[in-house]
Amino acid sequence: MRYVAIDPRLFIRNRERLSKLLKPNSIVVLHSNDIMPMCADGVMPFVQNSNMIHLTGADQEETILVLYPDASDENQKEILFVRKTNEHIAIWEGDKYTKERATEITGVKNVQWTDSFDSTFHSLVQQAEHVYLSTNEHLRADVSVETRNDRFIKKCQSAYPLHKYERLSPLMHKLRTIKQPEEIKIMQKACDITESGFRRILKLIKPGVGEWEVEAALTHEFLTHGSKGHAYTPIIGGGRNACVLHYIENSMRLQDGDMVLMDVGAEYGNWNADMTRTVPVNGKFTDRQRAVYDAVLKVMRQANEILRPGLRPSEYQAQVLEFMQDALVGLGLIDEEDAKSQDASKPLVKKYFMHGTSHHIGLDVHDVSPFNEPFAVGQVLTIEPGIYIREENLGCRIENDVQIRENENFDLMANIPIEADEIEALMAGV
Repeated sequence: MRYVAIDPRLFIRNRERLSKLLKPNSIVVLHSNDIMPMCADGVMPFVQNSNMIHLTGADQEETILVLYPDASDENQKEILFVRKTNEHIAIWEGDKYTKERATEITGVKNVQWTDSFDSTFHSLVQQAEHVYLSTNEHLRADVSVETRNDRFIKKCQSAYPLHKYERLSPLMHKLRTIKQPEEIKIMQKACDITESGFRRILKLIKPGVGEWEVEAALTHEFLTHGSKGHAYTPIIGGGRNACVLHYIENSMRLQDGDMVLMDVGAEYGNWNADMTRTVPVNGKFTDRQRAVYDAVLKVMRQANEILRPGLRPSEYQAQVLEFMQDALVGLGLIDEEDAKSQDASKPLVKKYFMHGTSHHIGLDVHDVSPFNEPFAVGQVLTIEPGIYIREENLGCRIENDVQIRENENFDLMANIPIEADEIEALMAGV
């Protein structure tokens, strides 16, 4: 097994926390994700529903979780349904969960085969008043593809139209936003693997190296350390490519005199890291590159100082735009008088810094969170300011992952080189 096993007590506690948020006499039904088709008979790699991981740790298709905390039968308060295996499946796909193995992973004692779900659910739902069902309510979600949960919603509401239906997603957003100690340990492992990859590529980067070669070296390093690979499609952008926020082609060769922006992160145990570093291709910052780099790093540290419990995301972003405005004035990119006279939306700043500073991270890279609710102790967010000067073919972004704590944020990437002098020294082999 490539991962160190996660203590099932984490998932048991997560289910207990969810149960406390439910209305009386409620039943919860959560389905795993589909295996998505490609062309011909090909399929995409299976990616589990993040809520299923959070509540059970079960990382297998055709899995269903049913929670009924107020059930009169103790054995029916939690039921996990898993795909029944057979000789054919074992030969072609490998072993699937046994009931005993499913209990070991999830802590759910009552495990049944998925083909018994319909009859079991029919008997339980008749006793319940509220039914909690799951949809993807992430603010930027693309919901054009119908999921197993979507299909079940239609089926359930058609069969049981008089029940009171509730949204599971807001509750899961609230629970998942605050990271448990076990989650921080797993995310720290993902960040440590990311650090190992970054240190490796600093020895590789030089003029003429392909962006794809940098990606390949990171992939090898991540897999070697027990990760399934990249937490998201990596961005390796040299020169002008660094000014494309979601550049993922990684198809050009690095040029002498340019900088290369690398937005990368390892996955570990289904939790994620998200790091960005921007370094000089030839190992030495020009004066201009160093000025831009130091300005971005300063804004990052200023953002970290104000990313405190009680501050709302909208207030936080507004303050960071003020920091960035000062940085851009200092770099001669915007005029100080013009900056003072612009409105609160900071259009001049957004010419060079056009994205948000932070997002939640966890089981999803852009993790779920309640809309514009104040930051709270235990949340993990990225901090990733950037300056993109297309007319100079120069883009610079720096990003770390931090956990909000009472007195001072905890930087999960504190050991990853970030100072310009240290980067130059490592690239020179010092």
